[in-house]
Amino acid sequence: MSARRLQLGMIGLAALLAAGCAATPDRAALPPLPAEAVEDPGIRVESLRLTAADYMIDLRYRVTDPERAAPFFSAKTELQLVDPVSRARLAVPNTPKLGRLRQVARKDMPDRSYFVLFANPGRYLKAGSQVNLVAGDTHIAQLTVE
Repeated sequence: MSARRLQLGMIGLAALLAAGCAATPDRAALPPLPAEAVEDPGIRVESLRLTAADYMIDLRYRVTDPERAAPFFSAKTELQLVDPVSRARLAVPNTPKLGRLRQVARKDMPDRSYFVLFANPGRYLKAGSQVNLVAGDTHIAQLTVE
């Protein structure tokens, strides 16, 4: 079996295991979203695309300011995509063998591209959906899923 096929199979398995990660939650139980989006979060979102037969969302971003981008690299910070209409939150899957499906750099380097994979159980988000990216207190609004 080729390494590429094995990698795709592991991503598909991670999507199936993470199917319970992003059910539409009770709105009263959610902490409020930050009031305003950060003007310069230290990253530039390059793409937000559906992948793995639309069961995952691939976020690609480039670091523009390492100090402001620190929440995106901390293993303690939980990254989420939030649908502003339903307030559904899509999380980064945490698989037993691979760990979290996100790139955490030992030393965040400016002008380098990084990735994060989010679970999209039930193909909840579609192409054209507007979402917000939340990383701790950092909030990037109105990203469009391609």
